[in-house]
Amino acid sequence: MPKLRIGSRGSQLALWQAKHIAALLRGRGHEVEIEIIHTTGDKITDVALAQVGAKSGLTKGIFTKEIEDALAAGSVDLAVHSLKDLPTELPHGFELAAITKREDARDAFCSQHFMKVEDLPHAARVGTSSLRRQAQLKAIRPDLEIHPLRGNVDTRLRKLEGGQYDAIILAVAGIKRLGKTDLMRQILPAEIMCPAAGQGALAIEIRQDDAAMRQNLSFLNDSAACAATTCERALLSSLGGGCQVPIGAFADIRDGKLHLDSIVAAPDGSQILRDSRDGLLEAPEKLGRVAGESLLARGGDKILEAVYSHGFAAPPKS
Repeated sequence: MPKLRIGSRGSQLALWQAKHIAALLRGRGHEVEIEIIHTTGDKITDVALAQVGAKSGLTKGIFTKEIEDALAAGSVDLAVHSLKDLPTELPHGFELAAITKREDARDAFCSQHFMKVEDLPHAARVGTSSLRRQAQLKAIRPDLEIHPLRGNVDTRLRKLEGGQYDAIILAVAGIKRLGKTDLMRQILPAEIMCPAAGQGALAIEIRQDDAAMRQNLSFLNDSAACAATTCERALLSSLGGGCQVPIGAFADIRDGKLHLDSIVAAPDGSQILRDSRDGLLEAPEKLGRVAGESLLARGGDKILEAVYSHGFAAPPKS
């Protein structure tokens, strides 16, 4: 079998993910190596995540473009991404070969001194660079002071331990994968903190029409994760948003049907539009699209226009 070269970001979590996929491939008899590639999102660390696109000139793919360049050039054969970092529409020439079995998609409240969000004192400092997390926190605790927090999971936890924040919000999946659960105090229900579309799932990207590679990777695809995340990403696409805007989507299978909870929120938490509905498991894109259209019609369009007018990365004009 030919050697398979995996393209990955260089963070501890990204390398865990790449090594996880590499181990599964080696179990199938493949020789595998990992190529570390630094992306725009990794290089620009002096601004909030939601503004990286505006600063870099990229409207999409701030954590994926350089990896896709390597994939297109043939220097790597496949790329392992956190699915939430991938634009809903891949650039021409690429396709997703697999969505792996999903880890817990929810967010976690992490703190040294407090066990849950409700325990935080008035005007406590909470670290997150996610407008989605900020909006939902402010909706339940408008007194909190939200401060930017960039860096990998280790860096963010060190800043928490160093006393820069009273609490931070991180994805449960990343904390669990790295075994950094010591300061994880509360898993936030999706009804309170709706996750990002695709959170907790890994995506395997390849060159389009690479039939041999698609076949090699097919065993990694999880049908339940694929249906849920396809639904979530269809909603995100219908709203014209990316992973840095205040949109949440969480789909799961309940009694043989696909259930989707979704939100569009004002960053200050003053307005949160929610949608909750069921759909056919066989039609995940339709469920996501209908939910997105409903949110837009109920005022989501105005919320998102206001977000983009304040200098956050806007989607390209079609």
